[in-house]
Amino acid sequence: MVSMITKPSHLRCILTRTSKCLAVTWTKTSFGSERSYASKTDGESRIPKIYTKTGDKGFSSTYTGERRPKEDHVFEALGTTDELSSAIGLAREFCIDKGHTFTDQLDKIQCVLQDVGSNIATPQSSAREIHIKKTKFSSQPVADLEGWIDEFTEKLPPLTNFILPSGGKSSAALHIARTVCRRAERSVSPIVRSGEADPDVAKYLNRLSDYLFTVARYTAMKEGNEETIYKRPE
Repeated sequence: MVSMITKPSHLRCILTRTSKCLAVTWTKTSFGSERSYASKTDGESRIPKIYTKTGDKGFSSTYTGERRPKEDHVFEALGTTDELSSAIGLAREFCIDKGHTFTDQLDKIQCVLQDVGSNIATPQSSAREIHIKKTKFSSQPVADLEGWIDEFTEKLPPLTNFILPSGGKSSAALHIARTVCRRAERSVSPIVRSGEADPDVAKYLNRLSDYLFTVARYTAMKEGNEETIYKRPE
């Protein structure tokens, strides 16, 4: 599967799945004018620059080639999804330090979030068939999350009280990722309702927040840390 991260420069990040996650290379998209990204001499490969200045006036490009204001719902959703992946990446590092064995799931989730971003960056109203084919989001990742949630839930004691984000650094970091995920879901919802993104994208983010809540509880339990129970202040 191939995913794209759109850039104002009309570059895209081609993410090719490997057994681990994704291999990353940069290439020019088919839309936009030809441009040189770096100086090149005979025998040297062209290396794209990270800055391109094409977004300096407050506009950026979707994968379909539209130029939209940076505050557009599409870019808001893309930014929040990126923030979510970063939050999960931080939580993953804490979990690795503690020797948790589920971090491969977090790896896969971060990869799937790249696919989520690709779908969001491809508004259906301006997409051609080739765009839709490359960025279609399937229901399988939703099923994967549901399976993982069920597995962790079976290992946890019943939840009888409201809990506060707590349970050690790993657990608390996963709770932060959960709250960012809720915000990502809110930012994607209007795009999905308007028919501009696949409905399974919203479903995935909805299940992902449930997964992050469940795995945060599991992490606290495995580390032997107590979760803070909500008590009404007296």
